Amino acid sequence: MKILMLAPQPFFQPRGTPISVYFRLKVLSDLGHKVDLVTYHLGEDRSFKNVKILRIPDLFCIKKIKIGPSLTKLPLDFLMLLKAIARLVTKRYDLVFSHEEAAFFGVVLAKIFLVPHVYDMHSSLPQQLENFNFSRSIILKQMFIMIERFIIKNSQSVIVICPDLLNIVKAVGFGKKAVLLENFLDFEYPDYSRADVYNKRREFAGDDQKIVLYTGNFLPYQGIPLFLEAAAKVQDKRALFLLVGDTPEAVERMRSEAVILGISDKVFFTGQVDPALIPLFISLSDVLVSPRLSGTNTPLKIYSFLKSGKPVVATNLWTHSQVLNDKIAILVDPDADSMAVGIRFALFDKESLAIARAAKSLAGSKYILPKYMEKIELVLAKAKHRD
Repeated sequence: MKILMLAPQPFFQPRGTPISVYFRLKVLSDLGHKVDLVTYHLGEDRSFKNVKILRIPDLFCIKKIKIGPSLTKLPLDFLMLLKAIARLVTKRYDLVFSHEEAAFFGVVLAKIFLVPHVYDMHSSLPQQLENFNFSRSIILKQMFIMIERFIIKNSQSVIVICPDLLNIVKAVGFGKKAVLLENFLDFEYPDYSRADVYNKRREFAGDDQKIVLYTGNFLPYQGIPLFLEAAAKVQDKRALFLLVGDTPEAVERMRSEAVILGISDKVFFTGQVDPALIPLFISLSDVLVSPRLSGTNTPLKIYSFLKSGKPVVATNLWTHSQVLNDKIAILVDPDADSMAVGIRFALFDKESLAIARAAKSLAGSKYILPKYMEKIELVLAKAKHRD
């Protein structure tokens, strides 16, 4: 198929949706489809066979786009619309494949040019307003609900990345269009030797100490203050806490929190690192933590955590429990006392290792490339056989 893909994000950057776009492109390319990707002017180039990256011009001198909804994206999405129209006028496509808010004009263009439309639903548009504290306007939320329903109704196939989004599509009466495709693929990173892992680990911990790892940004919904409060309550000299990610400014804020809590001697911050180093940090750790407090999408990191064979501690909220259960993870209440108990269990109780082995076994059979490719093919089949 000849596919016009619309991705209103900086591509490529190592964050949520761009990572998902990366693997959509990779698998579509491997399956032999030809994809023209219309995206923002920002981001690193990535090379795939059968894929052409078409960037909008840099007319507004925008150098950075924050995660989540923002007014900054409006002029960039307008330029994407113009570029998409130009592509559809000059080239015949078999499919329009739109990510996130680009589906609003993507579905309209698909109708005009008489081709099917696939909506890649990485999140619920009205939920984003609340999750990122963009707006509490009831009118704006209702507008986004109407837009989302319009997109779902007029798409021939809808990709959802977690059960919560599947429930949203079912609730508006279009469950048959949906394909649940979790973002569980990993990049092809270097194979780190035992010596690599040992030497990196020695930068933070001694042989008799254990490392509890968090990776990701420090936005409020991630629950980093909760994680630090729990670290203060663990009260075991063998336990160290390592946070990998985010900007120097964000790190400084959380470092100040650690000082206030009196744990600055056992909490380490690396700031942002090359994504290729994340598997190294996972390998050197003893416990992996996701303290997320809000939102309904499953964090991408959860799938890598499950594959690692390390105990996973996560808040017992729908964002996690739609994928995790107490057979493959240590689920805790979203408060510092409960998380501290969960971390101590993961660090020092041998039963946590059995839970980690069960998680790795499940991930090794369920979250694998052939399954992903099968689901992409199902998405395309639904689009081609539209009613």
